[in-house]
Amino acid sequence: MSSILIKNATIVNEGRSFRSDLLIKDELISAIGSTDNLNVPSGTKRIDATGLLLIPGVIDDQVHFREPGLTYKADIYSESRAAVAGGVTSFMDMPNTNPQTVTIDILNEKYRIGSENSLANYSFYIGATNTNLNEVMKADSSEVCGIKVFMGSSTGNMLVDNENALKELFAKALLPIAAHCEDEPTIRRNSEIYRGKYGENVPIKMHPLIRSRKACFLSSSLAVNLAREYNTRLHILHLSTADEMKLFRNNLPLKQKRITGEVCVHHLWFEDSMYDELGTLIKWNPAIKTRFDRDALIKGVNNNLIDIVATDHAPHTIEEKRNSYFKAPSGGPLIQHSLVVMLELWHKKVFSLEKIVEKMCHNPAILFNIRNRGFIREGYQADLCLIDPNNSWSVSKENILYKCGWSPFEGTTFSSKVVTTIVNGTIVYDKGIINDDYRGQRLLFNR
Repeated sequence: MSSILIKNATIVNEGRSFRSDLLIKDELISAIGSTDNLNVPSGTKRIDATGLLLIPGVIDDQVHFREPGLTYKADIYSESRAAVAGGVTSFMDMPNTNPQTVTIDILNEKYRIGSENSLANYSFYIGATNTNLNEVMKADSSEVCGIKVFMGSSTGNMLVDNENALKELFAKALLPIAAHCEDEPTIRRNSEIYRGKYGENVPIKMHPLIRSRKACFLSSSLAVNLAREYNTRLHILHLSTADEMKLFRNNLPLKQKRITGEVCVHHLWFEDSMYDELGTLIKWNPAIKTRFDRDALIKGVNNNLIDIVATDHAPHTIEEKRNSYFKAPSGGPLIQHSLVVMLELWHKKVFSLEKIVEKMCHNPAILFNIRNRGFIREGYQADLCLIDPNNSWSVSKENILYKCGWSPFEGTTFSSKVVTTIVNGTIVYDKGIINDDYRGQRLLFNR
């Protein structure tokens, strides 16, 4: 039996912060509270956590680790290393790979790759198309996190724009539907307007006007209306506008909600005035929009209209990102820095520590019914993160772990630092050292 004793930590969990010890035996949290009178096994590794925060490991419900087929940008091994360095102990990966994850056979192959290469715990979405409902229905709800639906532009044939196909999917889905919501006809019309004005050299600051507030609201409201009609379990990804907040409710506990929403850290940090400095490095779909939108999203997190904070971690090479507007792909690497971004907003008094843990750790576990993770509770898997809240550092090429080698936060100084990440009772990251021999576990779901 392996065991770890964490002494004198400030535990942030389930709405409160308190000083305590925590004992891990094998993979599980064994005891929380004073361990002075416990029979601590001989050989137990002891960690003095005085002055440190102890939180559940972050669960990121939206990443693109690019494997299989796009591994020149990223892969499950490289990005899971970055994840654990950022305090992320579990992730859910998207299906727009090559080949696309739209059949059970391809999905199973991704699980094999994950089992061999991921340092963090993992799950993979099955992707919906206009024609693969039979395959989607084969997915085991206890072993697959959800169904990804692109209701906006996407890779290959993954745009689900057939009205009958959408209705049938919403009517029959047994898994949560996670939707990317942008109205494709609106985006195409806007693209042609700005292409006519600027040619191929559209200024990047036009991105939120092309992938507009209207495009987001039209698509999100369509998804919400379908979910209400068919009582579908719908989760709308990467919300980006103030308008969309009116689609959600905050008068129900999360367990009772059928329609939920996510915001990503980049929409809480950046706003459209930053395009002049950062250009296509902050080109995402949906687009970074105005300060007004960012402030509405922050309010939505704090008043529980928004349920989860995630990343949409989506690496591209720097050469790809430096292309002209229409050629530069959308997306960027974020998972190593998502937690410290949120902690910086805590330092700025935007969010409380308890709210950060709720949205990044507890709520993903509740929303997806993840088995025995997401909380610091006796008997739960020991997925944990120790943080030094007052240890400033700057993002540089030397400490970026993404395979693509860049970050939109390069040059940014953060006030807090991830010290140690524990996955299933094993220290996988500790003060800059990564245990490359460890492999995470497949997430399981109580459904």
